[in-house]
Amino acid sequence: MTGEPHGKTILALTRGDPSGIGPELALKAWAAMHQDPEAPAFLIAAEPDHLAVLAQRLRLAVPIEPIGAATDAAALFRRALPVLDSKLTVKGKPGSPHAEDAAGTIASIETCVNLVRTGAAAAIVTNPIAKEVLYRAGFPHPGHTEFLGALAERLYQSSVRPVMLLWSPELAVVPATIHIALKDVPARLTTDLLFETGRIVAHDFRQRFGLAHPRLAFTGLNPHAGEGGAMGREEIDVIAPALAQLKAAGIDVSGPHPADTLFDAKARKTYDVVIAMYHDQALIPIKTIAFAHAVNVTLGLPFIRTSPDHGTAFAIAGQGVADPSSLIEALRLAGRLANECPAR
Repeated sequence: MTGEPHGKTILALTRGDPSGIGPELALKAWAAMHQDPEAPAFLIAAEPDHLAVLAQRLRLAVPIEPIGAATDAAALFRRALPVLDSKLTVKGKPGSPHAEDAAGTIASIETCVNLVRTGAAAAIVTNPIAKEVLYRAGFPHPGHTEFLGALAERLYQSSVRPVMLLWSPELAVVPATIHIALKDVPARLTTDLLFETGRIVAHDFRQRFGLAHPRLAFTGLNPHAGEGGAMGREEIDVIAPALAQLKAAGIDVSGPHPADTLFDAKARKTYDVVIAMYHDQALIPIKTIAFAHAVNVTLGLPFIRTSPDHGTAFAIAGQGVADPSSLIEALRLAGRLANECPAR
């Protein structure tokens, strides 16, 4: 996939938690991308003064330009970071989040989704949020992915089933269950859940990533994929029936495979994406193989959403040491997906 010149694609970047590394990453991403004619242009929905102060503190030569409309971003991007002004004041400090900033974090996400819905932006890229800060402010969703699903249902008036994909050139993985306790995973896994997850993954790999016949590999839940029922029956009673339904629907699936032998270099040549049964089963291998440049992509939405594959990193916020590589990859991937496969 190749990107078009950034003037043709505008991405909407959320601010994330302003006390985390998101604002620093946005500044560094602009510095790395604004002179690249193949990079997509982006705006950030945030607070111009906060970004300007941070740039000065970190000695980053990033001019900040407040804008009133997303359409102004393309013309500005070569010379300044376009900031769609939230008209809010950040209360927290780098590394010290403040509960009053939660409303602005949520508003930034809603603003960016609306920009995509109205055609003012081609895709949304989200900076990391601090769920514990949002929970204290009454945020009812388990995480970013679930909130975007609920927001899409409300704004687009259609049923949405978001699916988390972690993507890198070396490996792509999907956790069938996400932000739940490990002890709750077996009860949450159902044949219907796995069938729907596989269907959405296959659909979006065709429509978003341009693969005519994506190959999906499913892990087992138990050690050695249950070893014929000796270590659990989920592979027999839950996973295998889902795979049979997916095969009947014309989708290329395999498994359930033992997870401990599915991620080496030779095995990775046999599939395009792994569907794992729980969060860490999917995220440990991709963060081991591609930590600095893996990208979180939400499938199943009526718009393109990517994000860096890391959190707010409060411990290093404001110190100038945050690595923007994953955010840069998220922006570049969003631009490529928007240019090549814009419609679901």
